[in-house]
Amino acid sequence: MASYNKVILMGNLTRDPELRSLPSGMSVARIGIAVNRRYSGKDGEMKEEVTYVDVDAFGKQAETIAKYCVKGSGILVEGRLRLDQWDDRNTGEKRSKLGVVLEGFTFTGGGTGRSRDGNAGGYEDASVPPRRAAAPRASAVPPPAAAPDIEEDIPF
Repeated sequence: MASYNKVILMGNLTRDPELRSLPSGMSVARIGIAVNRRYSGKDGEMKEEVTYVDVDAFGKQAETIAKYCVKGSGILVEGRLRLDQWDDRNTGEKRSKLGVVLEGFTFTGGGTGRSRDGNAGGYEDASVPPRRAAAPRASAVPPPAAAPDIEEDIPF
C-alpha cells in the first residue's frame, strides 16, 4: 500500500531556536511552534486550542532559522512526521514522541520583527534574499478620464 507523510503547520515559535552541530559538522536547529485553532463551542462561545509541536531543521535551513528567528516569530513549516522512541532512564518505561522533520519553511512575520543579532528585518545572508515588490500588473480597465481640479484648501 502506498503511503504519504507530509505536514504543513503555521504558528509562532515558543522559544528561541536551539542550534547545535552533529559530529559530522551538520547544523541542527530544534524549534518549538505553537499552532492555534479557534472554534465555537456547544454554547456558542469562541474557544481556542493550542498545539505545541517540536520541529527539527538541518543544514543551511537550520542556520537560517537560528539566525533570523526568535521566540514569537511567525513561521510556516513543511515537513514530515517522525516518531522518536526511547527507554526512560529513570523508570525504564518505553517513551515516544511525535515530531516534525523540516523540509521547507517560510517566514510569516507576526513576531518581533528582529533577528537574533538585533537587525530589524534586514537580511545579511545571500541565500535568503529579501522579498521584492511585485511588478505592477497591467490593468484591463482603462484609466479614468482626467479628474476635475480640486481646490488646495483642504483643512488638514
